[in-house]
Amino acid sequence: MSGLQPFNSDSEQAPLLQGASSAASPSITNQQAQSPTSKKAAPIRPSYPKDYRPHNTRLGPQRTSYTTQKLKLLPDEPFPEDEESGRDVYSQVTRIKDTPARKDAERLGKAHRAVLPRVTAYCTASSYKMRELARYLSGRKRNKAAPKLFDECLYTTYSYKRTRASSNSSITSNTPPVDNAGLMRLDDEGGEIDVEMTGRSDIFLFEYGVVVYWGFTEEEEKRFLKELARFENEKLADEDVEVEEFNYYITKSYQPRIYNDFITLRDGSNYMVKLSISHALAQSVKISLFEELVDNTIEDTQDLPEEVALTGKISMNRKNIMKSIGELFILRINVNLHGSVLDSPELMWSEPHLEPIYQATRGYLEINQRVSLLNQRLEVISDLLQMLKEQLSHANEEYLEFIVIVLIGAEILVAIVNVVVDLIAAEKF
Repeated sequence: MSGLQPFNSDSEQAPLLQGASSAASPSITNQQAQSPTSKKAAPIRPSYPKDYRPHNTRLGPQRTSYTTQKLKLLPDEPFPEDEESGRDVYSQVTRIKDTPARKDAERLGKAHRAVLPRVTAYCTASSYKMRELARYLSGRKRNKAAPKLFDECLYTTYSYKRTRASSNSSITSNTPPVDNAGLMRLDDEGGEIDVEMTGRSDIFLFEYGVVVYWGFTEEEEKRFLKELARFENEKLADEDVEVEEFNYYITKSYQPRIYNDFITLRDGSNYMVKLSISHALAQSVKISLFEELVDNTIEDTQDLPEEVALTGKISMNRKNIMKSIGELFILRINVNLHGSVLDSPELMWSEPHLEPIYQATRGYLEINQRVSLLNQRLEVISDLLQMLKEQLSHANEEYLEFIVIVLIGAEILVAIVNVVVDLIAAEKF
């Protein structure tokens, strides 16, 4: 398999998604239209201001699907009677024509998030030490780790021993009954949902400081984060860590999709499909960090225009303004030149049948729109700081002009004194 570098040749590879290549692949942007064999440039490491401190109110991911219901179909084998195939449906569950899918979408809510397996993405650092991390995971046989490297992503299965109490802790009185086969129905007309955890928990670690969990409990996620800490570069403080939380379930009753932050899959053992979705989730949570930094910068500079309008001057000195401009350039470099956030992963060139799944998830997370909005906001802040810089430059120029005028006046005064002294001396002699 192109692009795959196994660390453990004995580990099994799950079958790839069949039929996904038949779905219409989205067009590739100019940024993405590079040769698959071209040498990949070294990634730019994100850097964050040392004095950065988060504000008390965190907005979370700035995407509409975070606060409103949104549907995105994941390409799969075509459904002849599914009229919704190939289009986006926003906040309109009634437009889902497939009855089992519509019934499940109407029923799924917060009460089911404690029952269904979790999909969680954490942005914890600027980057990870991938080689050291791969060696560490290769030695974790007791956790059933079998790391495989996919370009900038390190994948492995990973499991902790679970007690019966922790396995049943999510079951409540409102939980629909589960039959002997591990299947659950949310509605009499809904699909069959497989809620069995099967012992398979997957981890996807991305070089740019993001980890994505599939099938872990919250306690297990935090436990692994502690193990991961030693391999982090520029570790973020606990209050700075960005998180994206989803849930997923397995059903063969209807087409895979993402709706209201619930991911529907057909095969829970196909880690290549999970990898495609995880790439988009990792990019989204990394952008969330940039959004938080930009929000804090806006809050720090929003009073400057009013100060200039009222007093005609600013309290910031030239050094602080230049530092703020430098921090903005760092953010713009991270957002625009960090290829891992903007472009399709290299894996999509070697495994083109995964591209539609990745693009569908990326569209659900509104990554392109969020990056565009980030750049617009950065441009506004940059224009403001540039204006302040120019104002300070003009003030400095005026000060220099004043000094020149004073020196010229002093020179004229000295010349006049010399002339007067000469005249007085001539009269005496």
